[in-house]
Amino acid sequence: MRYVPLTGRILFAAIFMMAGFEHIFSNAPLVAFAQQSGVPLASLAVPITGIMILLGSISILLGYKVKFGAALIFIFLIPTSFMMHNFWAMTDPMAKQINMLMFMKNMSMSGGALILFYFGSGPLSMDKNK
Repeated sequence: MRYVPLTGRILFAAIFMMAGFEHIFSNAPLVAFAQQSGVPLASLAVPITGIMILLGSISILLGYKVKFGAALIFIFLIPTSFMMHNFWAMTDPMAKQINMLMFMKNMSMSGGALILFYFGSGPLSMDKNK
């Protein structure tokens, strides 16, 4: 059972590590999407959020300062979900469905981040307070 939290941290962090690198290094499509969604200063916001989620995911993966890493992920997910995936305002049925799924995925991951924030890293981590 001691490997379960480590496996969970790896699986949770993977999507944010990939997204973080994309936000930082190949962000032109993301900046365009953010601008189209009305994100202010999108060309600055996208790489900054990339740094946030990359740091958060590395923290969670390593089990080092997991509560801080989980907070970074949560702080990223909530405004992003409401700004980028506002399915309730969409009229195209396909776009509405896709964005509802993305919104709910983000809400689910927000819940996971809150659980990590509350319970910490668990065994097999660098944190002393597991």
